[in-house]
Amino acid sequence: MNSTRLFAVVGLASLGAVGAALVSQHVFGMQPCPWCVLQRVIFLAIAIACIAGLVWRSAAGRTVAASFAIVLAVSGVAAALWQHFQAAASASCNLTIADKIVSGWLGLDSLWSDVFSPRASCADAAVNLLGVPYEFWSLALFVLLALALVRALRPANQRRLT
Repeated sequence: MNSTRLFAVVGLASLGAVGAALVSQHVFGMQPCPWCVLQRVIFLAIAIACIAGLVWRSAAGRTVAASFAIVLAVSGVAAALWQHFQAAASASCNLTIADKIVSGWLGLDSLWSDVFSPRASCADAAVNLLGVPYEFWSLALFVLLALALVRALRPANQRRLT
């Protein structure tokens, strides 16, 4: 798969993850915690990095975009793991780094509250989908996106050989 298609697929998958989270929230009543919202922000940032990779057509531009998106995906993995193993065990996740980033530094909760406003504690947001913790679905997608983006870093002639 060429890097243009890779960036497009990763960007669309990231947007699809945010869309699924919004459906879960607004249709099925699964209210997000600050860590859930932070993962939405990371997925959107990955999509923006992929758009940059599509627009910035030089090899250097695609390398920068893919590298930035990989760092974001790894950050998403860390956020999902932290949510599951630390935040979900606490009664409140207010004033955590996730809350500070989303509400404080970026101010997204006041900009577009239907998408970026945390509405549940981390313990309340700990739900399963098909028997798997919701944050593990997010974690799996972050891992898949990172692996796909690593492939975008390989030179085109090496991608054709595999």
